[in-house]
Amino acid sequence: MNSQPTTKRQPATYHNTLGRRDFLHVGGLTALGIGLGSHIERVNAASPAARAKSCILIWLDGGPSHLETLDPKPDATKEVRGPFEAISTSVPGIQISELMPRTAAAMQHTAIIRSMTSPLGEHNFGTHYLLTGYKPTPALNYPAIGSVVSHLNRRHGEIPSHVAIPDLRVGGGKFAAAGYLPPSVAPFEVGGDPGSPNFQVRDLDPFPGIVDERLTRRRSYLQRLNKVQEAAQNHPPNDVAFEQAYRLMTSPAAKRAFDLSAESDDVRRRYGGKSIGQCCLLARRLVEAGVPFVTVNNRGWDTHNDLVTRLKEGYTGAKVPVGLVPSLDMAYAALITDLHDRGLLDDTLVVVMGEFGRTPKLNTQAGRDHWPRVFSVMMAGGGVAGGQVIGSSDDMGESPNSRPVTPADLAATIYRLLGINPATTLYTSDGRPVQATADGIALNELVG
Repeated sequence: MNSQPTTKRQPATYHNTLGRRDFLHVGGLTALGIGLGSHIERVNAASPAARAKSCILIWLDGGPSHLETLDPKPDATKEVRGPFEAISTSVPGIQISELMPRTAAAMQHTAIIRSMTSPLGEHNFGTHYLLTGYKPTPALNYPAIGSVVSHLNRRHGEIPSHVAIPDLRVGGGKFAAAGYLPPSVAPFEVGGDPGSPNFQVRDLDPFPGIVDERLTRRRSYLQRLNKVQEAAQNHPPNDVAFEQAYRLMTSPAAKRAFDLSAESDDVRRRYGGKSIGQCCLLARRLVEAGVPFVTVNNRGWDTHNDLVTRLKEGYTGAKVPVGLVPSLDMAYAALITDLHDRGLLDDTLVVVMGEFGRTPKLNTQAGRDHWPRVFSVMMAGGGVAGGQVIGSSDDMGESPNSRPVTPADLAATIYRLLGINPATTLYTSDGRPVQATADGIALNELVG
């Protein structure tokens, strides 16, 4: 394996942990996943210049096959290369799966990392490593990248700064995205499926009377309590989570951002009728409204059997391919094109990944099993130079052949593209200092 390039880290600037010992619980808000009384930290860390203002993470839960998507092996034996062919893209020399023609046409905007590697082939462990940049340990629960971005973001707008569509139930269970950070930076989970005709955002419209009477009264009480606390302890009030929830419930702008019916039928068709397409469309609306981090959670990629049906057809006898890969292809290409046409692509980082890849040989059930030794990730926008492939796997797609990239490296790269120093020091609730990512080295090919 080639050695990884070294980059000089910027020194972390330590910050104070501010908080309240008294916890205030407000009825009617717990379903939002927004807690009160958590420690709010003021961050003043040295950061690189941001290329992206926001990030859309398309999470392919279950582990997508790199061999059937971004790293086909057309010259390998049939049991390795599988049932699908490779096709050329808009960038000479780069080929991807025949199931992704729209993505192939937009390859000039896209970078592929083909040498991702991890030792963790179990869903929950692999998910934790990819979403946090840290290997899981019983000693500490690390926060997801999106929660770190939310935590360090000084924006307190009407819409939460970390949103998951439809939720963040990944890795076979409920992922504790906030980790050791305050519960307020856990993602706001939309709840419903944007592809459903009767889609509604969970808790966007409270029960009658809550906003006009009880919620307003509780907000007034909290404001008075904060004034007393500030005078006594001489530090800022700790009502950020409550204010966020209040603005979300009472904001016309928030309701507009979540309103997919405002999109034309033509736009909605271009994204595709499957859940992932409408989730990506909603993600575009949210970053357009200023949300820094959106996770689109697309389940079903654990393809141990019936690979052709699940990846290509969607169901037996389908006249039009509606499987996992064609649906992703349509959604991703529409998102990239839409962001580009609206002048948002340079400001929006798009990352497509799952927790690992699949075995280099088909199994006896016409599927592929878990394989973390090498897999692929796709990135676009946010200052990323498209039309390139970083690293490579060997002839069988079994191991990295060049430029191995770890999940920690990927996390460091995402942070730097978003203007966050990967060495930024965060604090646990008991004051323990922890770096945003300790071992990752950002990819020079992507961050410059």
